[in-house]
Amino acid sequence: MKYFNRKLIFSITLGLFLISSAFVLAQENNETTDNQDSIIESDPQIEELNLKIEENKTKIENLKKASAEYADKIEEYKDEASNLKNQLGLMDNQVIKIELDAKTLKLQIDKIRLEIESLEYQIANKETEIEKYKQNLIEYIRQIAKDDQKTYLEILITNASFSEFFTQLTYLEEIQSDIQTTVNRLNLLKESVSLQKAEKEKQKNDLLDMQDKLASKEDKLKDELKAKEIILLQTKTSEIGYQKLLAAARQEQNEIDNEIYDIQNKIKDKIEKLKKEGTTAQTTLLNWPVPSQYVTAYFHDPDYPFRYVYEHPAIDIRAKQGTQIVAPADGYVARTVDAGMG
Repeated sequence: MKYFNRKLIFSITLGLFLISSAFVLAQENNETTDNQDSIIESDPQIEELNLKIEENKTKIENLKKASAEYADKIEEYKDEASNLKNQLGLMDNQVIKIELDAKTLKLQIDKIRLEIESLEYQIANKETEIEKYKQNLIEYIRQIAKDDQKTYLEILITNASFSEFFTQLTYLEEIQSDIQTTVNRLNLLKESVSLQKAEKEKQKNDLLDMQDKLASKEDKLKDELKAKEIILLQTKTSEIGYQKLLAAARQEQNEIDNEIYDIQNKIKDKIEKLKKEGTTAQTTLLNWPVPSQYVTAYFHDPDYPFRYVYEHPAIDIRAKQGTQIVAPADGYVARTVDAGMG
């Protein structure tokens, strides 16, 4: 009976000790995890990258504000009378706004590159940590395999005292706890790396998008400067010359509008005829007329340089001089015009 009581007391004592040891160990592991995260967050290289990213953010916001101010000025010029002074003022403000937008895009590109660099550095750190935990796990498993060859009786016999026996049992329990902690940490690290790699790919796609937008802005800037050059060349800074140019442009635009209207009526009559004959009009898919797919001005483009003179009822596509142009669909060429720039 006394032996049974001693055994019961020993089991309870051992259980309480292991529970308290596991609790302390869990606290230590949590602190270790927190410390590892804080070490990564406080890494000098990451801090430096984050500082540069924040500086870029501030510059980007300032440029966006300045761009918005010039956008307001542009709208004011559009509401004013069409004269040479106002047109040149409008174009000057459009040029400045495009330059500011281009600078903003360059900073956004730099910011994304810094974010990608930061992600790559963090991923490398975590992959190194993953490898370390894998090695720890291998060592734990080896130790468990070694100690599992012994029974509790063998451990008791091979230890000189009860205290050493108790220490050995605690050590084995701690190893098992460490294994669980290591496995949990490995899973968290792998999940974190996976998310960061996905974010890195997104940032790379954003970078390509920003680079395309920058190229578009730079081309648009060239178009604005070319348009201003043509205005100055053809008017010779004369208000009379500008008004003649304006009248000629409006007349040409009216002719084009009338031609489009006639074509629309012909198409409408053709569709009605097909309906009466019991057939349906076929949908034609338009091919891209040139290899380039860069649009310099959209249909009724609000940013078209001469929109205050007339609307832009077309889509302008940039192509190099001498580029072969293919028909977007079956038809015929009704009219060609050399407009100076195209």
